[in-house]
Amino acid sequence: MAKYIIGVDYGTLSGRAIIADAETGRELPKVCDYNYPHAVMRKELPGGKVLPPDYALQHPQDYLETLSNIVPDVMKSNGVTPDEVIAIGIDFTACTVLPVDKEGTPLCFSGKYNEDPMAYVQLWQHHGAQKEADEITRLAEERGENFLARLGGKVSSESLIPRLLKIAKDDPELYRDMDEYLEAGDWIVEQLTGNRFRNSCDAGCKSLWHVKEGFPSKEFFRALDPRMENVVEEKLHSPVLPIGSKAGEITEKGARLTGLNPGTAVSVAIADGHASVAGTLKDAAQGQMVMIMGTSCAHFLVGTEDKIVPGCFSVAMDSVLPGFYGYECGQSGFGDHYAWFVNHCVPEEYTQVAKAKNMDIHQYLTEKCASLVPGESGLLALDWWNGNRSVLNDSNLTGLIVGMNLTTKPEEIYRALIEATAYGTRKIIDTFEESGVPVEKIYATGGISQKNALAMQIFADITKRPIRIAASRNSGALGSAVLASLAAGTKAGGYDRIEDATAVMANLTDIEYQPNPLHSAFYDRLYANYTQLHDYFGRGGSPVMRDLKQIQKDAVLKKAEWNLTEHLAM
Repeated sequence: MAKYIIGVDYGTLSGRAIIADAETGRELPKVCDYNYPHAVMRKELPGGKVLPPDYALQHPQDYLETLSNIVPDVMKSNGVTPDEVIAIGIDFTACTVLPVDKEGTPLCFSGKYNEDPMAYVQLWQHHGAQKEADEITRLAEERGENFLARLGGKVSSESLIPRLLKIAKDDPELYRDMDEYLEAGDWIVEQLTGNRFRNSCDAGCKSLWHVKEGFPSKEFFRALDPRMENVVEEKLHSPVLPIGSKAGEITEKGARLTGLNPGTAVSVAIADGHASVAGTLKDAAQGQMVMIMGTSCAHFLVGTEDKIVPGCFSVAMDSVLPGFYGYECGQSGFGDHYAWFVNHCVPEEYTQVAKAKNMDIHQYLTEKCASLVPGESGLLALDWWNGNRSVLNDSNLTGLIVGMNLTTKPEEIYRALIEATAYGTRKIIDTFEESGVPVEKIYATGGISQKNALAMQIFADITKRPIRIAASRNSGALGSAVLASLAAGTKAGGYDRIEDATAVMANLTDIEYQPNPLHSAFYDRLYANYTQLHDYFGRGGSPVMRDLKQIQKDAVLKKAEWNLTEHLAM
């Protein structure tokens, strides 16, 4: 009998499921998706209550409906029976959190709290606790807390503790009534198995937890807010299990929800981006970086030591592969960096020619800029159209192009923007290596890596490293399946070691981009200038970018005042 594993990937707007063959790693052809009925609630709750600015909430019922739709569908559409499925793995956006009672029921399901925004799922995009994140950062700096350096020097509002602090301060009754504050991935695993655990990936990267030190001390939490002194015992008390562990088995309830057999192994959850590492790397070893290239770009690096890397968003044991430290950096603007130019700056004649050639405008611009050699355009850009995530961690930084003149062409700008994102990646790599964390091999997954060969060659030339392309278009779901194979174990037809699992199940193409030494030499000169601009505008040489953003805010307020004055004068 075949041995299959289901990988479920919960994204921002939908969930999807794939099936992989545990013996060969082959992904079965049919992928099943389900869109969340409530999508992202930004303006109001289902009952009509208006939400404050910067809120991004979801309804946990959507997650259950997703599971009950995609798991049976992916089995049926691929001709797989429940008897052939040995395990299921879950990855989930993070930090995506919700308060539950002792039975694991979300508090937003109750009549008492169904109109309380904080009782719903706070999606990773939720920024309603920025003030609390800043408070935690300030206190950690004052006290010299170790965890701050592991987070790049700043606590994000896209993490668990700031959100829990806000509930304690602003919604104390909800805080009192919740049994625990959980990542949504851990909650889904509890629905399947009846067991509640925290996964080491989200705990280490999003919840201030460390494999050796645990959570911050009672003294720290008491200084933060007296109500938080015993927060670990009261609201974060479930044990942390490493990814790749078995969280339990499908219960009768889980069987009704998914159509799987009771007793099917369920692995501990993992964050969605982190899961892509297990779905990409065939050789589970240190020094390997996986770039997930989409609207933004995430860089995950596998290491064997716990090192402090300036500007690194997080470093945690068992966050990308069991038994390894995972380092996370990223670029806030990537694919949307290129899309900005296409949407706002491309002449109509280019669009018409692209249409006549039956080409996407990105393809046409890529074709035109492929004839250029490094440095030919005379342009250099910074990749900060959406701020800088790594290594400066400053959302107030903005874009810049230097060297334009009256003969500058659209394709030259487009290429400069691609090069800028590659320079940003090299800056991340250089920072790792300067901190004693080697980057020996690079792998790429995501749409851009599979669609734009020129961009990938530019990345290889600028980073001066070969770049291998992943084969799966669903590397997160595949990674979840790889980790679930460990939960099944060899007795059930899975694996006992991550090295054995990835060697068979991780999926790579034969495409590898080799750096061109001649191009790399020119790019070294350009990168030296990029570094000057990077440090000048990003490390205090000039406040002009931040000043411009403040002037913009002030002008918008003044515009409203001026418009009101003009209206009253009429």
